[in-house]
Amino acid sequence: MSMIHPSALIDPATELDSTVEVGAYSVIGPQVKIGARTKIGPHVVIEGDTTIGCDNVFYQFSSIGAAPQDKKYSGEPTRLTIGDRNTIREFCTFNRGTAQDAGVTRLGNDNWIMAYVHLAHDCQVGNHTIFANNAQLAGHVQVGDWAILGGHSGVHQFCKIGAHAMLGMFTSLTQDVPPFVILSGNPAAAHGVNVEGLRRRGFTREEIDAIRNAYRLIYKSGLTLDEAKAALAKEEQVQPAVSAHLKSMREFLESVTRGIVR
Repeated sequence: MSMIHPSALIDPATELDSTVEVGAYSVIGPQVKIGARTKIGPHVVIEGDTTIGCDNVFYQFSSIGAAPQDKKYSGEPTRLTIGDRNTIREFCTFNRGTAQDAGVTRLGNDNWIMAYVHLAHDCQVGNHTIFANNAQLAGHVQVGDWAILGGHSGVHQFCKIGAHAMLGMFTSLTQDVPPFVILSGNPAAAHGVNVEGLRRRGFTREEIDAIRNAYRLIYKSGLTLDEAKAALAKEEQVQPAVSAHLKSMREFLESVTRGIVR
């Protein structure tokens, strides 16, 4: 208990690991569960049915697990889950899910979330992502592993952002982004493959060349989306060493509901 500031307000029903630190004037509600070595800074509010894993750091003034900002919400039991080793900077707002979707908002592991980021209801965010200051997700958005969202970028509800994709600052996104693609602007436009990010993550020259070729099939060949998917399927057969990356791009294209930025 020496690691909990005496001014913090923690409901007796809260489940805190004995190694959790809680800063001054933070408020933690009765349905909250927090794992080992997580640090809650001062003036943080954590409420609702919220489960937080191990080794997370929450900086001051964040609001975590509040009710969804959805006029259809009428008090249904919904959840927020946060994994391990995430850094959440100042003034972030993460809302619980809604009954109209899976009922849960998720943030995975090892994410770097900068100040003023908003994760709306039912968002599903993977692992190793970076959200720069004031990146904003509307409801039901899906973000793949290793994606990067630039400062002040905004994502329309139900959009999907593929793994390793990157949004430039001030990007306004209203359609889906395939894996590995860089885009920016308002409206958003594609600007090639996130080559530097892939190099930093250990992708080989062969893998990067295959992803670049897949990008050309989608964006530069004049093919329809269905034709591009068929072309990617053929490339999977002739390039088995990189087929997993090509398959991820093709399967993403098959899953889109809002169309892709193209």
